Formats: sequence, structure tokens, C-alpha cells
Amino acid sequence: MPHPEPRTTVDFFAEDALPVPRTTPAEAEAMARKDLGVDGARAEPLGSQQDANFLLRDGNATVLAVLKIANPAFGLLEIEAQDTAADLIADAHPDLRIATVLRHPDGTPRRTTVDTDSGPAVARLLRHLPGGTLSGPRHLSPRTVAAMGTIAAQVSTALREFGHPGLDRVLQWDPRYADRVVATLAGHLDEPERRAAVEGATAEAWSRVQEVADALPRQAVHLDLTDDNLIRRPDSHVPIPDGIIDFGDLTTSWAIGELAVTLSSVLHHDGVEPHHVLPAVRAFHAVRPLSAAEADALWPLVVLRAAGLVVSGRQQAAVDADNAYATAALDREWRIFEQAVRVPLPVMTRLVRNAVGLADTPVAAAAPTLPLLRDIAADRVAVLDLSTDSDAMDAGAWLAADAEETMSSAALASGAHATATRYARARLDLAPALSTRSGATVPTGIDVRLGRATVLQAPGAGQVLTAEPGRVELTEAITEEVAQQPARGPFVLTVSFPVTVPPAAGIAAGRAVRAGDDLVRLPAGSRVHVALRTPDSPALPPLVRPEYAEGWLPLTADPAPLLGLAPTDPARRTADLLERRDAVFATVQEHYYAEPPRIERGWRHHLLSTDGRSYLDIVNNVTPLGHAHPRVEQAVTRQLRRLNTNSRFHYAAVVEFTERLAALLPEPLDTVFLVNSGSEAVDLGLRLAVGASGRPDVVAVREAYHGWTYASDAVSTSLQDNPNALATRPGWVHTVDSPNPYRGRHRGVDAARYAAEAVAVIDGLAAAGQPAGAFVSETFYGNAGGVALPDGYLDQVYAAVRRHGGLAVADEVQAGYGRLGHWFWGFEQQRVVPDIVCVAKAMGNGHPLGAVITTREIADRYREQGYFFSSTGGSPVSSVVGLTVLDALRDEDLQGNAVRVGGHLKERLRALADRHRVVGAVHGSGLYLGLELVRDRATLEPATEETAELCDLMLDLGVVVQPTGDHLNILKIKPPLCIDTVAADFFADTLDLALTQLGHAG
Repeated sequence: MPHPEPRTTVDFFAEDALPVPRTTPAEAEAMARKDLGVDGARAEPLGSQQDANFLLRDGNATVLAVLKIANPAFGLLEIEAQDTAADLIADAHPDLRIATVLRHPDGTPRRTTVDTDSGPAVARLLRHLPGGTLSGPRHLSPRTVAAMGTIAAQVSTALREFGHPGLDRVLQWDPRYADRVVATLAGHLDEPERRAAVEGATAEAWSRVQEVADALPRQAVHLDLTDDNLIRRPDSHVPIPDGIIDFGDLTTSWAIGELAVTLSSVLHHDGVEPHHVLPAVRAFHAVRPLSAAEADALWPLVVLRAAGLVVSGRQQAAVDADNAYATAALDREWRIFEQAVRVPLPVMTRLVRNAVGLADTPVAAAAPTLPLLRDIAADRVAVLDLSTDSDAMDAGAWLAADAEETMSSAALASGAHATATRYARARLDLAPALSTRSGATVPTGIDVRLGRATVLQAPGAGQVLTAEPGRVELTEAITEEVAQQPARGPFVLTVSFPVTVPPAAGIAAGRAVRAGDDLVRLPAGSRVHVALRTPDSPALPPLVRPEYAEGWLPLTADPAPLLGLAPTDPARRTADLLERRDAVFATVQEHYYAEPPRIERGWRHHLLSTDGRSYLDIVNNVTPLGHAHPRVEQAVTRQLRRLNTNSRFHYAAVVEFTERLAALLPEPLDTVFLVNSGSEAVDLGLRLAVGASGRPDVVAVREAYHGWTYASDAVSTSLQDNPNALATRPGWVHTVDSPNPYRGRHRGVDAARYAAEAVAVIDGLAAAGQPAGAFVSETFYGNAGGVALPDGYLDQVYAAVRRHGGLAVADEVQAGYGRLGHWFWGFEQQRVVPDIVCVAKAMGNGHPLGAVITTREIADRYREQGYFFSSTGGSPVSSVVGLTVLDALRDEDLQGNAVRVGGHLKERLRALADRHRVVGAVHGSGLYLGLELVRDRATLEPATEETAELCDLMLDLGVVVQPTGDHLNILKIKPPLCIDTVAADFFADTLDLALTQLGHAG
């Protein structure tokens, strides 16, 4: 009988172990010199699981190459396959950097066979990719995770047709052998609980994969596109990968394993949980679409990869005790496993299917033969709406711990016989305020409270699965209706009730029931939870977090018809409102965030999404009183019931409001114009100044934003609002340097020079026969992040413009109305009085309202230009809103709150600079603050990319905050003035957490 040919490629199961070949740096240097023609190189060891890697540098510390000494178990045929695949990917995707083998001038690879303590091994020189890997605990943003998925897909498409004899390998990392690997190596897990968890998860995941294994495409795969082997772009200040190293696990396997490996490597990073990998799934699918079978296999393969990592890591540490790389990875590998099994497989699989457009079609349960509640008619069941858009959640009612109890008691007292909550509609009353983690707000069933004694009866024929005090489960009989929907099978009905109550007589596991059989008799006041799930569903929690709802809900059905109630409209959950917005809304009207939450409610300093998530609002300076202020709502409602028209009619509110407003300004500012916005206010202010002075030229400060109308945009020079701002200014606009004492040309004490330079520009215009008719600026530099102007700046500049017949226009749109705390108006901080004051934002607490306040003389000169009229500026409703805001600011001492809470918050933010090197400065006063992020505190290089990444992570942690400034490197901190110290501390603590997770500590 002939002997079989010996294998020329590795078979993991034929090897006792694969320890790293023991090679010293001196030996590596000798190999490089003697065998690979690299003279004078210094070798620095790099970590590896099974190979020996060294970084080779010349005498000037310049990196020459990576010396890779393959594990002796891997033959030349396998190495040739790896090098060929690397070249293939590099040719297919020039945008990717690939660690290809270096070659001699004649084109042959620079590789050889060397002797090691474990036998002959292939050594070769590989291209070094600068930039560093994604490894480590640092949080990975959705953008980074998506980039990882894209690269995995690019590699998969490039290798789709690749074949080579060196791919015929049996590797421990090949998911086709995952069950066997775990069975072989599980003995190295000496903790019984962990071993049982790994073996149990492996068995379930392997079973799921086998259901679709025959439909899974096979091809060449890199199979190690992990955070350790994806290299970040050297020019990127946040981790965005564009390079690939280490083809040592190249083999033929299931194609979808490529993505599973990548996803698993994300799971150990700070702040990452299973749903955070979905951007990679979507990105992979966009390049290389997943089949239905691959979508079903993906998360089970992630679990198998995680289990394999755990047992392989333990085995490697045992047989290769000196391998610090393998030993250090043990905790990380266990965390990957914990995250991989954190959410049940069927749930994650449905999330994956949803992410790639293969979401299950919702299936309704069979219509009940009889209602579940025997003695209560459907029209006597009051449905409780606890969602974000429910009127019952007004006035902060969602914060009450007993919101459901209060609503239910009121309904029962009004004659209802029972109350029921809604299925699948996120409950706002369960949303935790000021939480870095979303709450379980989405119901998988409904809760019923009984106002009278009743019997729960079987709604149809079926079989009892469970019967015990507090719970009965039964499955539907296979009726014709059920048989016509074989894809779903019969649903399981679960009824939970007080544990003190036993099931009805005769209700026992295994017994058949007919429609109308008693299930349980319940007294008045009892609470019942009703749920319908598929037979293969894991244990169904009554509430799930919104990030996982689309994975759980396809395993359930709406039980409302069991009570005779209309089911929840699934379109409310699935309609893509953002796509509809983008289809009809001009794209220049941007929205915050690439994937914004849908915000439909606000309360004080909270913003609330339809998912039942509460966010701390740090940016809304439009609502100084806080969102949904009851006094404003009541005043508007009352006035709308009476009258709303334009200000040419005679009514009291406009008089009372303008009197109050003028009284807040110093003499001689006593005359008010009312408009609708800050842009209109600045536009009108400039027209007033130019008209009164008779001089058309205007001097404005650079890097400022004043509005979108023609005149206000003309004097706006913020590069973020208009990248061509300086080049496209009309000839009548002249700019002076941004008087920024932190990052401008003159810093610290030298900032006093800005005023003299601005005066020189104004004097120069006059000398050239173009005296400025107006100087316009913010009184506290808002666009730069709440930076105070240098002391005496406005005093000198105002004097100069007035000396030549011009007027001083103060833009108080952001700084005014007490936000600065110590001053009601920003110009007060500068100890000046402008000629014209423009104000808006805070005036209406979200209602469109703006004003220009000036002197009677200046106002009267406007008649020479015609007349002024604003249809809704100064309308009865607007005037009433304006009065109400002033009353609330005074009565609630919100300016004082800005002093107290703003001062506390500023100190908390300053303390962050001691912990995080990226924090450059904290600007501002009161609740008009800015946290500036820099890459270097000496050069002040702006941390633009880091700021954007931070804002995205803060949203995930429950805080809405956005960047500002010409470099978009400043967090604008302008929350509602009602924010309290608890919320301020939450913001500071969350910012500390986010900066730590992003690797900025130190």
C-alpha cells in the first residue's frame, strides 16, 4: 500500500504547539546581513503570536524594513502564497498600503531559509508601513470602524479569484475548524465557569453556522485583518486605517470569515459594545455585498473567533511562557469573548440583517379566537402612550419614577376597566436622565393593569409550556393560518402576573388548552405582562435598549390584538426620516452628526429622542430658559387664542416689551426695532449705521460670524461658515485682525496691540477718503469659542470710528441676555456703550425674535432710506414671548445661575487640562464657554479631527456638543441657562471619560 504524500503546508492539529522561533536581536541582525544583504542594521523585536518579527533600522534610525522569520511549521509554499496575495491586493487597490515582500534588483523576493532553535524557517524582508496599528484599548469611532469594514471588503474582492497551492492549510484560525480548535484547546482554560461558557457558546454558534455552511462562498482570505494588523494613516490624527500587514493566516475559507475576524478585534476597545461594529458591516456590504446566508453566519463566526482566541491564547501562553505578546493579550481576548456573547446570537444576527437591508418582515400573530381578558371589553381598555411624542410627557413628566402609575390610576379613575402600554414604542418615562448609557426603553410586550377582577383565558387552542406561580406560557396550535406562514412557526404567548397567584386549575406544562380555558384568575389592581415570541427566541426581556431593538423585535409580535386593541404601526419604527429630509431639504441646511438621533422633545437642559434616550444639551443658546418652558408655552397659547397680527396694529404687548427692552440698555439707547432673527438684526444695524453716518464703508473683525443676509454675510469672515469669506467680501467691507489673545498673532499681554492696529486701519481708511460708517463686532468673541476681547479693545476702536463720523455696532446676538453671568450685555465687560445693539437668539427662547436698539436720532435717520417693516417682528405673539422671557430670566435668576454654575463648570473644565494633554484652554464667562483642543500647547496646532471624533463619542455617551471656531477645534459650551450643577458635573465627568477612551490622557 503506497504511503500518502507528506503535507507541504501546515496542519495545526498535527502540531503539538507553534511557539515563536527564539531569535535574539543579534541573531536577527546577522541574518539580515548574511542572508538578506542588509548591512549595519539594528534589529528591534516586534511582538507576534507565532512568528518572530524585527524592525530593521540603519545608523540614522531610519527604518529599512521588517524582518519576518516565519514559524518553522510554515513552509516556503505557504510563504510564496502570502507574498503573491500581498502583491495582488496592492495592485488591485493602490489606495491601500500593503506590507509586500521587498525584492532584489532582479525582481526576486528578498527571502531565504534560516536555522532556528525550532528548525529551518523562512525569513524575508517586508515593506515597513509607518503610522502604527489600531491596537490598544483606545475607543474606535464609527468612522474608524467603517474604514476597517471597507478594507476587509477590498481585500475580499481582490482575493476572490486567487488560487495557490500554499492556501491548502489547516489553521487554528480558520473558522471551518473552530469547533475542533476549541475542543482541542479548552483544557488550557482552568477556570470551570469560563471553560463552560466558551464551550457552550461554541456549540451554539457552530450549530448556527452549520445551518447555512453549504451556502457560504469560499475563497482565499487574509483572515487576520484585525486592529493589530491594520495600519493607520500617518497623516491622520485620529486612527483611520489604510495599511495591511501580516499575511501569515492566509488560507482558503469561508469568505465571510474575513469580516468576522475584523469585527471581533473591535470588541475589546474602550466603550465599544456589539452594536458599535455595525458601521463595519454596512461598509463591507457596500463594497462586497453579503448574501442572506453570510448575514446569518456572521455573528456566530464572531463568537467562534472569540472562543478560539481565548483557548488559543491560553495554550500559547502555556507552551511559550516567554512570549510577552501572547501573555499580554489574555485579558483582551477574554473581553472580546464577553462582548461577543453579550447579546444573544439571534438578536445580533437580526441586527446584521437589518444593517445590510435584509431585515425580517414583521409577522403578526394569528388572530385570537377569544380575547385574553374575559370580562373586559376592548373599548374599556385605556392605552397609555408613554412615548416621546405623548402629551402626557409634557412638563417633565417623563422624569417622574411613577409616570406610568400616575397615568394608569387616572385612566382607571375615569372609568377604564384596564390600562395597557404599547408594544415596540420606546417609553420616555424609562429614559434615565444624565446617563452615559442608554436605558432599556423599548417594550417587547405590553403591560396591563387591571381595574377590576378578571380571568385571563386562552385566546386560542394551544399547548402549555410553563405553568407556575406568576407565569404561564403556551404555544399556538398549528392552525391553517399558522401553517400558511411556515417561516415563523407558532408564537409563544407568555403571561406574567404576581408570583403570589397560581395558575388556574388544570393548567400544567404539557397540557393542551382550548380557546376560552381559564389560565389565571386575577384580582383588581393586578399587573400583567403579555408577550409573544418566536419559539426559537432566547429569553425575552420585557424591555430592551434601543440600539438592540431591531434585533429583538423581529423575534416578537404585538400582543395588542389579544386585548382587542389595534397593533402598533411598524412604520413608526422603520421609516427613514433622514432620507426623506435629504430628499426635499436643501443640503446646505446641514444637520448635526452623520447619523443624528431623532429629537422630538426637549425639557430644560435635556433633549429627548424617539428612541427614549435623554441627551444633555450643551449647545442650545437659543433657549436660555430651557426647552419647553411652561410660562412661554402658556403665554404663546393664550395670545394665539386672542390675536396674532403685524406690528402696524395697535396693541399693548409690543409697547410693554419694547419699553422693557429699552430699559435694559444704558443711555442714550432708547429706541427699538423688532425683527425675527440675529441675521436680520445685524443687517438692519448696519443699514442704520451707514444711513445715519452717510458713509458706506464698514470695518469688521476677521473670523467672526454675523448672519446669512446680504449685509450680515458681507461682514462675516468665519472660514467655517464660508471658506472663501475673505476673498469674496464686497469692496465696502474692510477687516481687522482677530483680537484673539490665545491663538492670534498677539498673545497674552501682547494682545493689547490689536486695538492699536485696528485703529490704524480705521485712520488709514479716513486718510484715503473712505472713512468707515460703522465698525461691527461681537462684544465677546463667540465664533472663537467665547474668547474675551482684550481689555480696552472696544473703547479704543469705538473712539476711532466715531472720530471719523462712523458708528459702533455691537453684535450681542450670542453674548447678550445674561449668558455671560457677570454682565447682561457683552459690551459691559468692555466698559463701553455702542451706538447700535443687535440682539436675538435668547430673546424668544426658541421663538423667532430679534431686535436692534439704538438712539432716537439714529433711528429717525432711517426714514431717509424709506420705511421699515417686519411682518412678524413685534407681532403680539412675539412681543408676549419677549416679555415672558424677560420675566423668567428675572424671576428664576438665570443670570445669577450663569455665574454660579458657569463658574463651577469652568473650574471643572480647567482641571481637565491636568489630565488630558489635548486640552489647550478654557475660554469664556458664565455659560458662554469654549474648550479649545490642541495637539501641542506650545504651537497651538488645532486638534480639528480629534474634536470631531470627541463630539461623536460624546453623543454616544449622552451629550450633545459641537465644535466651533475657524479650525473647528473648540467645543462650544452654551447650554440653556437653567442648567444645574448636577448636569454640569455630568458634562465634565463625561468629557473626562471620553477623552480618556480616546487616548488623550497624560
